[in-house]
Amino acid sequence: MSKVEVDQVDPQSGTTLTLGTSGDTVSIPSGVTLANAGTVTGIPASAISSGTIATARLGSGTASGTTFLAGDQTYKEAGGGLVLQVVSVGYATTVTQTASSYATSGLTATITPASSSNKVLVLTSSSIATFGDGSNSSGRNGLVGLFRGTVSDTKLVEHDSGISMVSASTSTNDHSYNTVSFSYLDTPSTTSAQVYTVGISGQGACDIRAQGSSQGSTITLMEIAG
Repeated sequence: MSKVEVDQVDPQSGTTLTLGTSGDTVSIPSGVTLANAGTVTGIPASAISSGTIATARLGSGTASGTTFLAGDQTYKEAGGGLVLQVVSVGYATTVTQTASSYATSGLTATITPASSSNKVLVLTSSSIATFGDGSNSSGRNGLVGLFRGTVSDTKLVEHDSGISMVSASTSTNDHSYNTVSFSYLDTPSTTSAQVYTVGISGQGACDIRAQGSSQGSTITLMEIAG
């Protein structure tokens, strides 16, 4: 094998220099560094057989665990709907409310949004019993409400608790049992800790009880990317 030692190779004419002929292999020994200050074209992606390409070489913007590379070769934040965190709480202590005003059912949970543009999906399932207060309670019902904060703060949504068809005192006779659920997408617009509470209220001749006979209730909070 012959060896040619020169400091520079230029084309004899024009501006194109060809190395070898089709079918030839140009071998670059281990330890050799190719210092390129120009432009390299025509290298197929299949020729990259090892190593990792730096994310900065793939597109502009900031690559992170919450961004993706879009078709315009820029890193962008993931779209809305991404679940960022989940808080779930169960409660099984009996709470009774005889007054026609809201009191906590004991079911509450707290979540701290990472961004003020994110939303909070609130899912609840409460075990509820309604019963008469000693007067004619036929056809009457209590109320169950979902609040941001305590039952003295913002009421987000409210449902009837279910109808009581019994006329009885709070300590005797049968109760009408029901499960009351909420599915509410809230926009608190803050990064401060947010408390969500399920409240119960008697109404007229109907009293109300949550988690009767230690039946469990649950609340789940999900932070959703805005």
